[in-house]
Amino acid sequence: MYISKLSIVNYRNFAIATLRFDKGVNTIIGENGAGKSNIFRAMRLLLDDNMVRAAYRLEESDFHRSLGQWKGHWIIISLEFEEIGPEEAIQALFLHGAGVVEGEAVGRATYNLVFRPKKDVRQKLSGLDDGDMIGLAAIRQAMTIADYETVFTGRSDVDFCDPAIYRELVGDFDHCIFPEEIDDPRIGARMPQFLSVTQEISFTFIQALRDVVAEFHNSRTNPLLTLLKSQSGEIAPAIMAPIVAQVQVLNNSIEALEDVQKVRSDIRDTIKDATGETYSPTSLSIKSDLSDEADRLFQSLRLFVGESGEGYEGAIHELSLGGANLIFLTLKLLEFKYQKAKAPIANFLLIEEPEAHIHTHIQKTLFDRIAYEDTQIIYSTHSTHISEVSNIERVNILGRNGTACEAYQPAQGLSPTQIGNVQRYLDAVRSNLLFARSVVLVEGDAEEILIPILFKKILGVSLDELGVSLINIRSTGFENVADLFDDNRIRKRCSIVTDLDTAVWDTTPVPGEPPADAKFRAKCRAAQAKGADRRDRLELYSQGNPWLSTYYATHTFEVELIAAGNAAQVASIVPQVYVDPPTQALARAELMSGDVGRYGKRVLTMAKHEGKGWFAILLGRYVSHQTTLPAYIHQAIFFARNALTSELFFDIYNHRLQCALAVDAVTQAVADVADARLRAYREGAMDLVALKNAMIEALPHDQIHAILGEVE
Repeated sequence: MYISKLSIVNYRNFAIATLRFDKGVNTIIGENGAGKSNIFRAMRLLLDDNMVRAAYRLEESDFHRSLGQWKGHWIIISLEFEEIGPEEAIQALFLHGAGVVEGEAVGRATYNLVFRPKKDVRQKLSGLDDGDMIGLAAIRQAMTIADYETVFTGRSDVDFCDPAIYRELVGDFDHCIFPEEIDDPRIGARMPQFLSVTQEISFTFIQALRDVVAEFHNSRTNPLLTLLKSQSGEIAPAIMAPIVAQVQVLNNSIEALEDVQKVRSDIRDTIKDATGETYSPTSLSIKSDLSDEADRLFQSLRLFVGESGEGYEGAIHELSLGGANLIFLTLKLLEFKYQKAKAPIANFLLIEEPEAHIHTHIQKTLFDRIAYEDTQIIYSTHSTHISEVSNIERVNILGRNGTACEAYQPAQGLSPTQIGNVQRYLDAVRSNLLFARSVVLVEGDAEEILIPILFKKILGVSLDELGVSLINIRSTGFENVADLFDDNRIRKRCSIVTDLDTAVWDTTPVPGEPPADAKFRAKCRAAQAKGADRRDRLELYSQGNPWLSTYYATHTFEVELIAAGNAAQVASIVPQVYVDPPTQALARAELMSGDVGRYGKRVLTMAKHEGKGWFAILLGRYVSHQTTLPAYIHQAIFFARNALTSELFFDIYNHRLQCALAVDAVTQAVADVADARLRAYREGAMDLVALKNAMIEALPHDQIHAILGEVE
């Protein structure tokens, strides 16, 4: 038996989310704040025996934060199980409770937590006339969290994450339309009191480690103590009897020490001297409090580990953070093994962010080796090293969309061939795109190196600050990765940046021309044909996909840099490419000529000579705020990140203003007026349109207006 689906409605930072799982090892990945911990908490409310009480005590803060008015809404957490075993005990549990009957036996089961208004409140809502917003407001105003109940149900067969189904079951709060049926059978039958899924399964949660030493010092969370307690119940009293007798003898021996008895006598005499016989205690003893109970004796045990290879065993607080975390994880895994040995109907192991303070090689090894038979394992992580070795078919990605978080299944709907192509591209570097808020795909090293430098120098903020990941595909096979970005998979924006490779000079063969020129023309013709085919293919591929858009350099990236007005910067690196003075002079002249046939061929020759990556590194040293960003580059970036915060607009315009002031492109008086308008915008006293007009007035010829013209 395994969890095949988790559905969440209105819980914490999830308005609606569906996660899908398979047998074996699964991974949930996402940036910080994307909701990984809340996903695990939702699952634990249903499956972790230690969390059942918390399930009955949900609070206002547990409702999805963008609901605004939470009163009347429901929280729904639903688990779906597949491959329910044929054993009689398992079938009995799910036939009475959560099972969905398929033929003569239960093969699929649902188990739901529903946090909803109590019956009397639901009746009041059901009695409202359609559209009676005043009546609805009155009912909601009187509601408190005490008017809610938690129910566990099974045998449901609807998609709670379908907004239409939610309105049918719960109601339409925007138009005040509520169902007549206040106990719709589609939410499932209540689980009988005598049945408990948590008692029949093995469930272990290994939380993200923040302070391992504190965990070991806490008797409630100490994993060593948990293991010892689980074993102590199996120790026969006859085995413990001589140990208990020794403890009693030790207590008596300590109490009988001469110094102990003298201090006891002195305390009693001093009290009598101070307060008199009447007010003195009738008796006073000093006793040794070493427990003779097995449970208490185990609490005195401590774990010592040798980590350095020097023969020294230290306490947990003496270990490195990684070493302590590894020991903690090991003990929790052993706890799971003890539970699994009791032959429950299913085994679930949830591991939260195992990468904390652990070396990357250990991360990969842990992920590879922790795979127990008949056990479903679910990791959460923001480690690219773990995501690198994760099977893309068993990955759920969490991402932020405004105030809400969403869940994506990157392999959903892809063919086996497409899945294989994606999997091959997700190495440790490119797996960053799974964590990105938006993505720009480029085809080569030059773009990967120079675009971030250009953007930072020109706009004053980095692509990382925008939440944009620039991914080098190192080919033109963009579809192999772009397949991920779709309504059915990752709903994040992705730009493709590629070259059309249009020839920089006439490709018509010239009779009698030198062989080298003829060869160059033929090469240009072939590249131009491939570029045109690539454009046609990508345009057809991205058509109708709102998450994907493609942007083209007419020639190549290097040629477009010069065409945008950066000939002088490219010419600056000529002495680092050519040693011969005449060649240097010719190269400068060609680069500054304004003739694409001349500067195009020269810059391509230079890039080939140095290697495109090294050429980009050399050129990056001469990029400044005065370098012009090619239009297709900023269009691609601002498709991926189509809206900016007020702080980002402030930072970008302020950067351009300070750069202009530094080179005397504006006067101090103009800068002071512009600065005041910028601060007014940041404080909410000026809207974006007014700010853009103010910046055009202050910096009339600045390229920033073309860059940010369409950005909201």
